[in-house]
Amino acid sequence: ALDVDTGSYTVMRSYLKDGNLPPPDSVRVEEYVNYFEQGYPDPPAHQAFGIYVDGGPSPFTETERYDMVRVGIQGYDVSEEERKDAALTFVIDVSGSMDMDNRLGLVKRSLEILVEQLHRNDTVSIVVYGTEARVILEPTPGSAKGEILSAIYSLEPEGVTNAEAGLRLGYGMATEGFMPGGINRVILCSDGVANVGVTGPDEILAEINHYVDQGITLTTIGFGMDNYNDTLMEQLADNGDGFYAYVDDIGEARKLFIDEITGTLQTIAMNAKVQVDFNPQVVMRYRLVGFENRAVADDEFRDNNVDAGEIGAGHSVTALYEIKLYPEAYGRIATVFMRWEDPDTGQVVEISQDLDTSHMASDFRETDPYFQRAVVVAEYAEILKQSYWAEESSMDDVYDEARRISEYLYR
Repeated sequence: ALDVDTGSYTVMRSYLKDGNLPPPDSVRVEEYVNYFEQGYPDPPAHQAFGIYVDGGPSPFTETERYDMVRVGIQGYDVSEEERKDAALTFVIDVSGSMDMDNRLGLVKRSLEILVEQLHRNDTVSIVVYGTEARVILEPTPGSAKGEILSAIYSLEPEGVTNAEAGLRLGYGMATEGFMPGGINRVILCSDGVANVGVTGPDEILAEINHYVDQGITLTTIGFGMDNYNDTLMEQLADNGDGFYAYVDDIGEARKLFIDEITGTLQTIAMNAKVQVDFNPQVVMRYRLVGFENRAVADDEFRDNNVDAGEIGAGHSVTALYEIKLYPEAYGRIATVFMRWEDPDTGQVVEISQDLDTSHMASDFRETDPYFQRAVVVAEYAEILKQSYWAEESSMDDVYDEARRISEYLYR
């Protein structure tokens, strides 16, 4: 199931800024890889997605010859003028633990950025929760920016954390302000999990599930969380057919609230999933790097009732596979299939792309610089995760490769 979350990467960055390593359990390798631009071209004309596959040897496997394959999915972009109108309901944690400049203060500055991106016919609602939940802004048109900003500036910390009450009231507001034919999204901003009311993740997830069928999606944004809270925020977004991100500074807020939220608000694929069919005559063994909690059974790939991932306009998704080829093998390595449901028509679409041995580079340094960076980022994440697959690797090796690649990508 395709996943566009990136929160695990920025959580790690926040830990490093504080002089600590992230907990290994907080590392989701695919989110590190997908945080970075991959350099894919736009899809062909009149096609929603393009599949891009490349590969070459890995510099981090010295004992045996392994190759890495990058499978990239790039969605078409929707211009600001063409974007559908959006009904956004913000559910904001104002409990006492949010009383920090890098928490509630950063939430306020982040929402200021977003207000500047609103269309006239967009609407914004704001629900806050501490010990209890309450509405501080009824659905208000994007043209009334002053009124929206006044509500944002009024946010003050209060009480403990009743996330379940906040989400329930937020979804109620989203239902009340539902925009037929538009984008309907709840955006949760929080630093943690519930400690009053319904506190278990299963119970909170159950609150969300029946709203997805109504066309209301959920984006979760973390501010100042620890490891467990990060995991729950990711689960909430996955179950709410949205995505999860983490904001550690104002630069990340600009990236998220300008490029990621307003730029990719419009969902262009529901239940999007990819299946890679490896040729057993050419490929001796393979391993998907990351995506441990996004697996779909092989025989369920073409089952349209299986829940998968959602992709917004302009989003790309990358998966890396580590493979070992038979000596002297040649021909088709794999076929990549992508399948999704069009959110407007309900039509299910499937496309595919082959990868041949002739497409593989023989030297890592001859591959696309974006491919090189993706491999290095994945190895970095595997080391932080204390993965079995990175036991022979060192941060020194990763650093040397990263410094060399940066000369291509950042000069």
